[in-house]
Amino acid sequence: MTHRQHPPHFPPPLAGFGGKLPPAPDWFAAALADEPERFAVTVQGAPIETLAWGRSGDPGLLLLHGNGAHADWYSFIGPLVKSGRRVAAMSFSGMGGSGWRTQYSVAQWADEALAVAEAAGLFRASQAPTVVAHSFGGFPLMNLAARHGDRLAGAVIVDTPLRPPTMVDARRRHRAENLRSARVYDSLEEAVMRFRLLPPQGCGHPFVADLIARRGLKPVTGPAGRPGWVWRFDPFLFRHFEFGRPYRDLKAARCPITLVRGGRSRLVTAELLAHAQSLAPPGTPVREVPDADHHVMVDQPLAFAALLDELVPKS
Repeated sequence: MTHRQHPPHFPPPLAGFGGKLPPAPDWFAAALADEPERFAVTVQGAPIETLAWGRSGDPGLLLLHGNGAHADWYSFIGPLVKSGRRVAAMSFSGMGGSGWRTQYSVAQWADEALAVAEAAGLFRASQAPTVVAHSFGGFPLMNLAARHGDRLAGAVIVDTPLRPPTMVDARRRHRAENLRSARVYDSLEEAVMRFRLLPPQGCGHPFVADLIARRGLKPVTGPAGRPGWVWRFDPFLFRHFEFGRPYRDLKAARCPITLVRGGRSRLVTAELLAHAQSLAPPGTPVREVPDADHHVMVDQPLAFAALLDELVPKS
């Protein structure tokens, strides 16, 4: 008789801080002090939250987040890689400070990315911009590379789980069946203490988790008329969602692709990464961020920034 192994249990990374700020290193404080330009770009009727650093006219870099995340997952990465570059990060519609829609799609998110790159001035340099995407954001990037890759210098896809279609369909059905209204927390501190990384993993840098948690919340009026806090994410986003065909898009990419994996990621195994490489254009390189789980910018922010500095052109 075989026994099924249960995944490891990870407590909420900020539960032990009582809603207070965890101590942070000097480099992190300096990065956050380098405030980005913040503006919205309207795409197909929805305002898209945009952050930008660096000088317009320098080679462009666009940073795309994963599912349930937001542009501020890069607010400590942008300053680290802005030297010689024009860097932008955005929140997809339905997430962060961007507008919500009645229907969503991977292709529409790709359209948002292209519009943000244009509005943020990433095409003003003499060379094309590079787009980097983490996790679920890799699927819009695959779509963008297939449709508009001739306008890009390259696409860097970071720990995106490209699973067989049968597995994807089952997960999609499960996700749509389990949608529910967002929970309203009584206080910002309570919500921050409940924050978890998904998929679950450990967190060696709670100061990063605290930042993305606090900037992922917004004040609301609760059901009883009392003030409260909710996550900045459309809870019914996947009720009407068009995933597209990432297998086809990756094969059809019209720009160089680089695949990146967190060295100890449980979401993107070495086998899944090899499978994605077999579908990507011939010669697609694979890189790894050592000692990082799925959320590479949380686990190894300095190493992740160093890898981007190596992969992305600058003036």
